[in-house]
Amino acid sequence: MKTGIKTCVIGSYPASIDSMEFMYNYYNQHETSWEKYVSSAVNDMVDAGIDVVSDGQTRDPFIQIFTRKLRGCRIRDRTEIVDTIEYAGPITVEDQKYVRSILPKGKELIGVLTGPYTLCQSCVDLYYNDEKQVAFDFAKALKQEAKTLQKHVDMISIDEPFFSNILPEYGQELLKVITKNISCPIRLHVCGDVSSIIPDLLEMPVDILSHEFKASPQLFDAFKKYGVSKNICLGSVRSDDLRVESVEEIKSHIWKAQQIFGDKIVQLAPDCGQKLLPRDVAFMKLKNLVEAGEEVYG
Repeated sequence: MKTGIKTCVIGSYPASIDSMEFMYNYYNQHETSWEKYVSSAVNDMVDAGIDVVSDGQTRDPFIQIFTRKLRGCRIRDRTEIVDTIEYAGPITVEDQKYVRSILPKGKELIGVLTGPYTLCQSCVDLYYNDEKQVAFDFAKALKQEAKTLQKHVDMISIDEPFFSNILPEYGQELLKVITKNISCPIRLHVCGDVSSIIPDLLEMPVDILSHEFKASPQLFDAFKKYGVSKNICLGSVRSDDLRVESVEEIKSHIWKAQQIFGDKIVQLAPDCGQKLLPRDVAFMKLKNLVEAGEEVYG
């Protein structure tokens, strides 16, 4: 495709976990190897033609994958904060190193961090009684992960779905904690209807903004009102719909976006993570996304 335009994923991808193997290893105190699940996701993305792949976030749900390895957190039905939140060591790094080892030449890798505000809002606070402090302590821990992660990936994505529900006044400062002095490009992904917070998003300390333009087409009209200075990751196929969009439909979507964003579009991606879709549906959506991108950008 045209230089600078890449097909990408948001993060998660469907994985069929062998629950019997997992339970056997758990009760016999054996460590479960996740490599076959990670490679399954990566291979699908590569086979679909995606330029920038992830590890598929197969190991855990996107909250627990981080809180399980942070000090101060324990997991019951939800994550509970029971002490000071602190970084205890690499969280996603080993999976990224494994992906890099199997990734074909020419493909890029994106590392995904669940954002500090989303982590804060998804946990039960039994210790701080101070939402802002919880969020900033999560941010400080994620900064340590980002510092290590940047050595193994081509880009980092910070996923903050809760920003579309409520954007705290300290949202920009929260992200600055993570992004300051990180050398690789950083993308901010916020799903949902972000129409009311576009001016704030345009001021965020990130290189790329990623939103679900396919499920929320009203975002096109909302963004028209502003001079868009950020590069855009264009959500182009739905992650909440089993229907596989045709290549022609995706092309029409991209053409519409070009009228608004022009050369600010640098990535074409699904709206959100694809973990809840059947694997064959997720794959075909990626495959059609790649074909549409090639036909539009050549």
